[in-house]
Amino acid sequence: MFPSATLCRSQQAYHRERAETALLDNVRNVASKAALAWGKEAEFAEHREARRVRTREVADLIASGKMEAMDEADSFPSENPDRILADVRTSR
Repeated sequence: MFPSATLCRSQQAYHRERAETALLDNVRNVASKAALAWGKEAEFAEHREARRVRTREVADLIASGKMEAMDEADSFPSENPDRILADVRTSR
């Protein structure tokens, strides 16, 4: 299970505050590093959540039948579009 972006941002804020208010240098250093790590994890979580939204939208399009019309308009005659270009170049 992955942490949500909200959880990561709240942990980042907690550790950032702890780093600012700590009396000991080692506590400040550890809390600063933890805040950075939670910030990176929050970015990953935001990307995961955005990907889930996009995936859900595509799944809804497929379920409604609208995606098939888009696929037919954008499809190549072959599953390997690079092969078409190679055939055209070698036939000259």
